[in-house]
Amino acid sequence: MAIDQTPTPGGLDGPARVLEEVLPGRVEAHGIDVIPDEERHGTARSLFALWVAPNVSYLSFVVGGVLVVMGLSLAQAVSAVVVGSLFSVATGIVAVSGPVSGTPSQVATRTMYGVRGNRVAIAVNGWFVSVCYIALNWMTASVIGFALVERLGLAATTPVQIVVVVVIATATTVVSVYGQGLIMRLYGPLSAALAVVFLVVSGFVVSEADLSYAPPVPLHGADLWITWVAAVTLIAATPLSYTISSDFARYLPRASSPVAVATWTALGNAVPNLVLLTVGALAATVTDLSDPETGLEGIVPGVLISVFLVAIIVGILANNALTTYSSGLALQAVGLRLSRVACVGVTALVGAAMTLYALFVFDFLDTVSSGLVLLVTLVGPIMAIYVTDVLLRRNRYDGALLSADGPSSPYWYTGGVNLAGAIACLTAFGAALLCASNEAFIGPVARALGGLDLSLPVGMLGAAALYAGLTRLLYGRTSA
Repeated sequence: MAIDQTPTPGGLDGPARVLEEVLPGRVEAHGIDVIPDEERHGTARSLFALWVAPNVSYLSFVVGGVLVVMGLSLAQAVSAVVVGSLFSVATGIVAVSGPVSGTPSQVATRTMYGVRGNRVAIAVNGWFVSVCYIALNWMTASVIGFALVERLGLAATTPVQIVVVVVIATATTVVSVYGQGLIMRLYGPLSAALAVVFLVVSGFVVSEADLSYAPPVPLHGADLWITWVAAVTLIAATPLSYTISSDFARYLPRASSPVAVATWTALGNAVPNLVLLTVGALAATVTDLSDPETGLEGIVPGVLISVFLVAIIVGILANNALTTYSSGLALQAVGLRLSRVACVGVTALVGAAMTLYALFVFDFLDTVSSGLVLLVTLVGPIMAIYVTDVLLRRNRYDGALLSADGPSSPYWYTGGVNLAGAIACLTAFGAALLCASNEAFIGPVARALGGLDLSLPVGMLGAAALYAGLTRLLYGRTSA
């Protein structure tokens, strides 16, 4: 990758050059600018390992166990896992805009919301929500780190805990600052190592699982459908949140096969989820995995538990590194005139401050976590609009035209806002919210239906239909 010598939003600033002097390798010079053809390398196959690393997650074990706790049988839980994981197809589809345009998703979405409208959408979904997830993940990794420190014979005093948080945040930030080059080199072997550890632990868990398990009170009729749909929605929320998938595909050659890009991205998301969610469901028949240390005692050898705790932390770091990287691009797309590196630094500082405050002052992140349960009512419509736009335009995105951010931009639309995208998103979000049913909130429609959560199909299908129809009605076209 070329190193830009000017402090532009896409280039390197002072801190980045200092980091290059301290650590080996090159810091990514590009931000939301178009990646030149001569700097595009690799194959679509490399996207598989990139997405496996952040998705080999202990959270998948926990969510899989939750399905059984909800009252589903093993067969019903596995069917929910399969259907929920299919939403990874959407993650794959939006990735195809990266190679053809050379721009990240935060810029490509100007076609959907307009230059000004996109700034609002990215500020909320691309940055603020991401920072909340970053803080939640860092807090989870830190708590596991405290347990690991104690297993090593050290007292997890407040100074030690602060050090653990700082080390975890710093490791994540360094990967995000170095950017695409390091991520692509690192996530291949990282995916393999994490997969080995998780599969070994899974082997012990499956050997102890009760394959004949049946819920104490089997669900039937409406109760079964309500629970099963809720399970699918819970699983689908993760792949639907990855509208950033084109961020990591934009360095591939322009001529890369869209089918290959979509397929390898989708598989990198779906395969680890299918395996780990299923293992989590099996584990729930014999133990409670909400606490990885105590839940695995008696099932997994003690030394392997320590290795597994390290793997959990590394998996969280891999996930957060991608989120932090994309959050930096989001701040640039919002209009912050800083380099990508500086924007990553801003995101990391805010996330670290939230994590430390939640750990040592007031755990407001519990409230944030409860609120994020409703996120599927927003990410569902946003993902549906993105997928619809890719299909309507037949994946025809011009990086140079997308990069224009003034009134001369072809994506200025109506005062800088694409009314089709804005109306479709807000309307579908409102409709999905009315149909949502979870511990944090029950909408009036869901209440009238006895608790049936239809937020996912209503939000996604409604957003897609509205966007396609309004695009033609307001702007007289269905494709570029």
